[in-house]
Amino acid sequence: MARRTAALGLILGLALAACGPAERAQTPPLDPVLSSKEAKQLFGYVGGPSRQSAAVIGGYAKGCLAGGVELPESGPTWQAMRLSRNRNWAHPETIAFLQDLSRKAAQQPGWQGLYIGDLSQPRGGPMLTGHRSHQSGLDADIWMRPADRLDLTRSERESLSSISMRRSNGAFTNGNWTAQHHAILKAAARDPRVARIFVFPGAKVRMCADETGDRAWLRKIRPWWGHHYHFHVRLNCPRGDRACEAQSPPPPGDGCAEAQDWVDRILNPPPPDPDAPPPKPRPELTMADLPRQCAAVLQSP
Repeated sequence: MARRTAALGLILGLALAACGPAERAQTPPLDPVLSSKEAKQLFGYVGGPSRQSAAVIGGYAKGCLAGGVELPESGPTWQAMRLSRNRNWAHPETIAFLQDLSRKAAQQPGWQGLYIGDLSQPRGGPMLTGHRSHQSGLDADIWMRPADRLDLTRSERESLSSISMRRSNGAFTNGNWTAQHHAILKAAARDPRVARIFVFPGAKVRMCADETGDRAWLRKIRPWWGHHYHFHVRLNCPRGDRACEAQSPPPPGDGCAEAQDWVDRILNPPPPDPDAPPPKPRPELTMADLPRQCAAVLQSP
């Protein structure tokens, strides 16, 4: 990792050499050499956070993270998983949220807390593999597997898998789903820091059917493909982070009818359109696609 970080420093140094210190502090126009670089090849090899005040820059799928904070590998009510990925970094508000939620999870029968998957890279930005989002330090994947022990070794955290909650390709929950999952997701959704939570469609429909009290929190639970081994929490922009690009709020209502539509399409998929053009591959993000401040985040010691 040290060699990769040094190589990255050389690339950035060459790309930004034309700018003096004062100019760089004012976020000058991006150097043409740097602008053409694939952003994931730069952010993906940085081993640590920038020495800057914590700030979210850009959006969830096109941004970066200044002054990232590492979620400790283990805590009294959580463990970070897949440590080799070095993706247990986030904005301080995300870290605080996860610690708070893990304490609530530890109050559930059979749960000692949470197993926490991918957050962001040390400086956010696009990843070499996997997620399209998770770029700004405000996204977190939380395993569906109950955290029944919090003394996992580093090796166990690499080999242990979460468990799936879905049946019939995501139309329904399976026997692994419990009232505790409902309670933990409800606690997360009721937190004012949370913008939305992604789960597979059958889980949303199940929660809609099981909820007998206040239903306002269901609005934040959104159906999305996958998300049956984990649920994905997305936080709102922190107050005062002017460079953070917020996502539009969810549509009005509890969203239960929309989730049922997803399930109906899973069970009775429409016939394929023979005239539909093949999907175009998404181009890789370059540094020119990201906010200009992200170059300063990479350049920071």
